[in-house]
Amino acid sequence: MKFQAQRFWRALLSRLAATRSHFPTYAWIVLGYNILVIVWGQVVLASGSGDGCGDRWPLCGDHLIPTFKRLATVIEYLHRLSTGVDTLFLLILVGWAFLAFPKRHPARFGALLALLFTFFEALLGAILVLFGLVDKNTSVARVIAMSAHQSNTLLLLASIALTAWWGAGGARVQWRDQGIVAKLLLGLLIAVPIVAISGAIAGLADTLYPAHNLAQAIGDDFRSGTPYLIHLRTFHPFLAIIVMVFACYVASRIWQLRPTLHTKRYAQRVYLLFLIELTAGIINLSLLAPIWARGLHLLIADLLWVNVVLLAAAALPKHYVATRNA
Repeated sequence: MKFQAQRFWRALLSRLAATRSHFPTYAWIVLGYNILVIVWGQVVLASGSGDGCGDRWPLCGDHLIPTFKRLATVIEYLHRLSTGVDTLFLLILVGWAFLAFPKRHPARFGALLALLFTFFEALLGAILVLFGLVDKNTSVARVIAMSAHQSNTLLLLASIALTAWWGAGGARVQWRDQGIVAKLLLGLLIAVPIVAISGAIAGLADTLYPAHNLAQAIGDDFRSGTPYLIHLRTFHPFLAIIVMVFACYVASRIWQLRPTLHTKRYAQRVYLLFLIELTAGIINLSLLAPIWARGLHLLIADLLWVNVVLLAAAALPKHYVATRNA
């Protein structure tokens, strides 16, 4: 039995090493799975299920497999289970990258980064649970932890997307000597996470202080004496609109300055996804942030972020020498 297992693993590793062409497809699948895990995490927050397993981690309550007496336990446990499966997927991604690509290949670097951010993701999730930064907690510590969680999530998605890009033969990214293109994209890569963090804070406020109607929600945003999270929520739609205008400008400039097939494709996607995201945000606001609308809003935001990252990768290839205007 042991000999058969060894033969199986050797055959599997040999096949992975020989099938480099399938690596990008697997990386895209892992990226899609991660986005679904992230959206389910929004369901955990929006449904108030963050304490579904109590203050225990990695156990749920005092059990590896709990008794599912509460819906909150089911929702939280499924989220933890999905992140465990994700870790396995990332380990395979790293192993495959090291088998299929030579030393110093960027796909190896991207896969290792993705695994590292996955561990950070689990650590931040554990901190939220173990320190009681879930359920009805309104502390500044929870806001800070959630902001760090959101930032790490975006870095994780970016790492997997770049791993797929490099695995498919995409050039390394170079920031030096790239002219105005690098400056515009750097600004966009900073601006989008800021909006995402403000969105996470807005979602937390919607969960902790649900409004009964739209007029009340808007009134609470500007009324003195309301909780600080509600006041912070006010910034999100304004930041989102500003960044949307900036992103459309950046996408159009990149399209003009670096008119390649890939930059055109990703610039068009950034345009389209920002418009869809704006529509989803309006729906989410108008309907007082139901769980399905918040999940859809986050799903589009993650797809948008991935395309912004890929636009940067396509527009900033290594060894490109910028002209004065580009």
